[in-house]
Amino acid sequence: MLLFVVILGLCCCSKESNQSPLGRPQLSGPSEASVKQIVTFVCELETYPKNEPILLQLIQKGNQSRVLGESTSLSGGTGSFVKEIKRKHEGYLECRASLQNNTSIEATVSDLHYLKVFVPVKGVSIVIKSGASEFFERTTLKLVCSVSEGTDVSYKWLMNGQLIASSRFHFASSEQLWINSTTSKDSGSYMCIATNHFSRTTYSSNSSQVIITVKDLVSDPEISFKVLKETSDNYTALVTCNSTRGTPPVTFSLYSNEQLVASMTREANLEAEFKVPLVLGQHMGFLQCRANNTDRITQSLQMALAVVRVGGRVTIHYETETGEAYSVVGLRLYCKVETGTHPEYQWFLNDTLLDGRGNFYYVVHQSPEQSMLRLSVDRRSAGTYHCKVSDIANTTAISSRKHYLDKEVLNRLPDLLVGFVFGCFTLVILLVSACCCAGVLFRNKQYGDTSVTGLEMVRMAAAYEDELDLSGYSEDADEMKTPREDEFDQVRSDESSRIKSVTSAGSQTLLSAPSPQASEASLEEWPGIVKQKKT
Repeated sequence: MLLFVVILGLCCCSKESNQSPLGRPQLSGPSEASVKQIVTFVCELETYPKNEPILLQLIQKGNQSRVLGESTSLSGGTGSFVKEIKRKHEGYLECRASLQNNTSIEATVSDLHYLKVFVPVKGVSIVIKSGASEFFERTTLKLVCSVSEGTDVSYKWLMNGQLIASSRFHFASSEQLWINSTTSKDSGSYMCIATNHFSRTTYSSNSSQVIITVKDLVSDPEISFKVLKETSDNYTALVTCNSTRGTPPVTFSLYSNEQLVASMTREANLEAEFKVPLVLGQHMGFLQCRANNTDRITQSLQMALAVVRVGGRVTIHYETETGEAYSVVGLRLYCKVETGTHPEYQWFLNDTLLDGRGNFYYVVHQSPEQSMLRLSVDRRSAGTYHCKVSDIANTTAISSRKHYLDKEVLNRLPDLLVGFVFGCFTLVILLVSACCCAGVLFRNKQYGDTSVTGLEMVRMAAAYEDELDLSGYSEDADEMKTPREDEFDQVRSDESSRIKSVTSAGSQTLLSAPSPQASEASLEEWPGIVKQKKT
């Protein structure tokens, strides 16, 4: 046991004697530098043996550590390393200290120091990842902004000189630009601008412009035809196929009952015309237009190739245009025939043909269904108008009824309106008269044979009762005071005089000048009159 302790002590003493006398160096320098910039790194060693040459090394750590510089010192433990920065110098650096002539002493290293190397941006170009620069709509466009050199680069995308902002279909992320469901509006000149910053300095580089062309798919064509008279008995249908949008060249094809009739390619416009034989009054089958400028084929609705002669009634109706004080200043006359696929319309004023545009009218052939005549209402436009409709072969012509129009007639109230107003006024008068008669009958039924004078007497009696206010008198025996005989006669005399004056105004025969006895009878009947009045 004692032997083991001794051996262990000797090992510890040997280890302490072999411990390195070198301290740990400290590495300082810039943490960021630009390419081709001259920078200085300093390595300081505070603890080192005297009179021993010290070797200091600047080492770049990595898969294969590289020595970027060395410094030897006899008088101290400080070394400087001056370097021209290159792109490859970016990474972790450390300082290694060792005794140059004594390899038995273990070397020491500093803490790691990270150096970031800034590279100004340059060599910007656009790469089309989605394929060709010319394609049809609804395709996804993907562009990449590529730089040959540069660190910490930010990107901006421009189309025709305008900044592209992110939206539902436009997605700009870093160096990539995505456009989903492209349309012809996405056609234009694209450019990428790359920038980075270092020490308050901005570096920028622009790419060259890339032209992107997005072509429109051809829309569903519309089909129509008009009749051409080749000879007196020979007619031809000129069929027109027309698309509203699409990038030429566009190929149009005409089919009759699903059989190809003809085809042509238009290099500049979106319309094609085909001639097809035609027999008037006979159904020639169904026609259809088809168009394509890619593998996608669009088609029109089917149209019956048949010419129906005009027939039935020809009607005219008009709409007014009003001015000040609601006076009629203009008219729009419409002429329409019941049947006929290709009618030709003619307007007449006093049996004179109106064609094109005049100083007060304008003939508008809106559609095969109707024609319109616009008029300015003044003394020049007064007269009789009618419309004539004929078919394409001019073998049948139908005229409408004649209509006389002038300013006074148009601004006169219609007879129907006048009759309606007068009828309403008469009805109101009849209703008021009926109400009055019903009121008189109801009043007679309520009061029976009572005369007007009797009603007046009742009214006067009610007034008299109101004057006889007995509320101030008390029935207490002590307060009751019986009037004397002469006072009572005086009251009756005054009452008789008042009743006489009232009744004499209505009828002299109803009441004569009352005697004292009559006055007494009237006083006795007075409560009954009051009660009847209340009832």
